[in-house]
Amino acid sequence: MKKIYHLSSCSTCQRIIRELQPLEGFILQDIKTEPITPEQLEEMRKLTDSYASLFSKRAMLFRQRGLHEQNLGEEDYKSLILDHYTFLKRPVIVLDETVFIGNSKKTTALAKEVIHS
Repeated sequence: MKKIYHLSSCSTCQRIIRELQPLEGFILQDIKTEPITPEQLEEMRKLTDSYASLFSKRAMLFRQRGLHEQNLGEEDYKSLILDHYTFLKRPVIVLDETVFIGNSKKTTALAKEVIHS
């Protein structure tokens, strides 16, 4: 599977997608207009070590909901990601059995290298 979970209104996601071009065969899923399903989240989780690695603690709702003061577990991260798109660390790039999570320069460079090798 070749898929990128992103937010079309996020300038960082847009920049990364431009950097990764060409993206032949990739499906782009805007998680705001097409929310991720429990099955999709489980597929992503299987490619990484935890739901926590897919969770964005930088989301504004993280502090607004007082989540930074709570001791969250895996099921909490899973529920929160499914509850609101902003909790998914973006973009999530899935290339067969490899997943790239987030927008760090290192992650983006590695994704570009793997996609175009």
